[in-house]
Amino acid sequence: MPLLGGALAAWPFAAQAQRAAKPVIGFLGPASATGYAPHLKGLRAGLGEVGFVEGDSIEIEYRWADNQVDRLPALAEELVRRPLRSSPAAPVRLPSPPRARQ
Repeated sequence: MPLLGGALAAWPFAAQAQRAAKPVIGFLGPASATGYAPHLKGLRAGLGEVGFVEGDSIEIEYRWADNQVDRLPALAEELVRRPLRSSPAAPVRLPSPPRARQ
């Protein structure tokens, strides 16, 4: 029975270690969550295709600038200070490069 007692005493530490090992993704958006709903749906679907479920097997830390781009550096710093596994950037539409003249 002493082994069982030791296993039960160690169980909370093992459970905590498993939670700590859960991957965390940082998501930095220049707008609001409402405007990015379709992108987030796609992100979650893609993660699901490879076996990750938000809140279950992976965590996503969101930071939103709410169209105040001056907030982006501070929000990015918040995410960088967290132990993240991946930090995908929010999709940004860039202008097309100029065409070469012939």
